[in-house]
Amino acid sequence: MIRAVCPVTVKAALAKVDGVARVDVAFEKREAVVTFDEAKTSVEKLTRATAEAGYSSSLKL
Repeated sequence: MIRAVCPVTVKAALAKVDGVARVDVAFEKREAVVTFDEAKTSVEKLTRATAEAGYSSSLKL
């Protein structure tokens, strides 16, 4: 996330995924913390959502 609009775009893309309960985006850290229902969605679907919005992503433990 380089531009100020990036966190807004990423948050919106993730929030649209069925099963997502909460999305917190930290622009400075270039990361998003997502709370979701594993019965309704997956890390793969979340990663796909950010990719479709134009941003690559990966799981950070």
